Amino acid sequence: MGRRQRNKQGDPAAFGDGSKKKAGAGGKPAPARSVGGEKVGAGAKRKRNAEEELPKAAKKAAPAKAPVKTALKKKAPAPAPESEDDDDEFEGLEDSEVEAGADDGVQNMDDWEDVDSAGEDVGKAKASLFDNSDEGSGMDEDEFDEDEMMASDDDEDAFDSEMEDDDSQGGGAMFSDDEGDLEQLRLANLEAMSARLDAKAAKEKEDAEAELLQTNIVPPRPEGILPTEEELTPDLAIIQTRIREIARVLNDFKSLGEEGRSRSEYTEQIIQDIATYYGYNTYLAEKLFNIFSINEAIEFFEANEVPRPVTIRTNTLKTRRRDLAQALLNRGVNLEPIGKWTKVGLQIFESPVPIGATPEYLAGHYMLQAASSFLPVMALAPQEHERVLDMSAAPGGKTTYIAALQKNTGCVFANDSNKDRAKSLVANIHRLGVRNAVVCSYDGREFPKVIGGFDRVLLDAPCSGTGVISKDASVKTNKSERDFMLLSHLQKQLVLAAIDSVDPHSKTGGYVVYSTCSVTVEENEAVVDYALRKRPNVKLVPTGLDFGREGFTKFRGKSFNPKVVHTRRYYPHVHNMDGFYVAKFKIMGPYKAPAKDEGGDEEDDVPMAFGADGEEADEAVKRDDGYKFDEEEDRALIEESRKKLLKKKGVNVRAGGAKKGKGPKEKVEA
Repeated sequence: MGRRQRNKQGDPAAFGDGSKKKAGAGGKPAPARSVGGEKVGAGAKRKRNAEEELPKAAKKAAPAKAPVKTALKKKAPAPAPESEDDDDEFEGLEDSEVEAGADDGVQNMDDWEDVDSAGEDVGKAKASLFDNSDEGSGMDEDEFDEDEMMASDDDEDAFDSEMEDDDSQGGGAMFSDDEGDLEQLRLANLEAMSARLDAKAAKEKEDAEAELLQTNIVPPRPEGILPTEEELTPDLAIIQTRIREIARVLNDFKSLGEEGRSRSEYTEQIIQDIATYYGYNTYLAEKLFNIFSINEAIEFFEANEVPRPVTIRTNTLKTRRRDLAQALLNRGVNLEPIGKWTKVGLQIFESPVPIGATPEYLAGHYMLQAASSFLPVMALAPQEHERVLDMSAAPGGKTTYIAALQKNTGCVFANDSNKDRAKSLVANIHRLGVRNAVVCSYDGREFPKVIGGFDRVLLDAPCSGTGVISKDASVKTNKSERDFMLLSHLQKQLVLAAIDSVDPHSKTGGYVVYSTCSVTVEENEAVVDYALRKRPNVKLVPTGLDFGREGFTKFRGKSFNPKVVHTRRYYPHVHNMDGFYVAKFKIMGPYKAPAKDEGGDEEDDVPMAFGADGEEADEAVKRDDGYKFDEEEDRALIEESRKKLLKKKGVNVRAGGAKKGKGPKEKVEA
């Protein structure tokens, strides 16, 4: 601690009280004011000189000085100016009083000398209290840096405040000329320093406990670690640009391909991008991509994102296309003919009313039907009075078209293995006024065991639906390699059954039309080539359709029968209709099954065509005359149908049978 701190504290009040007692020994204040005033003025001057050397900032931290100054001022007030009245008064005193005043003045001077000596002792005591700071600094009092002392004002203020509290509590000054008081001051200072250190340690401990408590708290759940759906969603604009750039490179890979990169890398990347951009699984995207050229593949995928035009087929059994178009135009329907290749189709662009709820629709004047579904019936070209089998007839668009071309003559067997779908088939047959149709629900592979000898057979086989993705987007993701294998196997079984159901001796017919709403080779050319290999009595003939692309004779290392060029392919991006495939077979004669030891694979043919009953199928196949009607079996069926009809009319079948003499009662009932 420096000089300022030492001079900060005033003289002890206890000493001042003692001086008061000395001054008041005679009961009156000292009359020798001039002598006492001179001494008081000299002591006060020394005090002021010492204080003027201290900075003003140190004066704020000297609360204990006030009592000393007060005591001194009370003891020795400032000397009054001499005047003639004072001289007269002084001369008027008696000698005894002058001598007594002189004695008192001498006594007062001795007291002030004692004050000065006591002040020096107090200063030394203060210096001894802060020897650490003075000795550590290595500077004289005159050289003491005022800035350093200012830095310690905070600690000094705290100490002074504690001293003031002690003074206020004790009721007197702390300092005195006794050694016990000096020791008490040291202890008080040490106690204050210890209290500050304890407070600092307590605060550090409190902070440490708070920090420890904070580490034991369960941390909040982290957010934003996993990417959101928007972050996972790829940028489709970037993918689309990359698809077109890769397509441009693949079209001229020799000059645009990057060095060190193979063509397969570009192909794999564009297939992956197509699958991502259009929403296909990778397997189906690759299968469809390999069917077309690069640019055409992109057009095909784009076309599948756009719905096909709404088309209707005029029911010529009830109206003509001209009359139907006029009736719909009067209702505000915007339409036009589909094209020159059909005489019954109309394309609907806009309709103020649901096109499936107009009076004309309910009256059966037209059928909501895709334009691609016209094609297999047009290729089949049924004639009047022929027996025709539609192996997969529901919901009835092709069946009713066949009946319309036959003008309700002949007979159309409309079969569908799904009985629920057969309900819609029956409803459309009634609505469109078809009267020559027979609806049944058999597995198509059971033909011709159920019935055979047809002039023409239409097989619109179950397929993967890759040609109608615009109608059913679920095809993009729910078709796998196993699905294509199973479908291809089923289609091969059905096409052999259809071929075997045709009467080879038909004078007007003997045709089978195979169609699918798929564009894959495994379901089209591969099935047709299989049928040609398994049935040598069959050949491919032109479909009779004026447009459409030829079927593949070679595809990715596979070679098919050259006659496959007669088949026709239809694509949404080329013909603006659903993807479709049409093939037409001509049955040239009865089929002769080769011996098992010669054919080697005949075991595969018979079960696929005729199911599990292999022996009966063999006998039927080996017959040279093909499949004929069983007259006895047909007669029984016809009789049963006649009896049911009579019962509906209220005729007593048993009595009527007995009267007509058609046999005994038991026989009629049978």
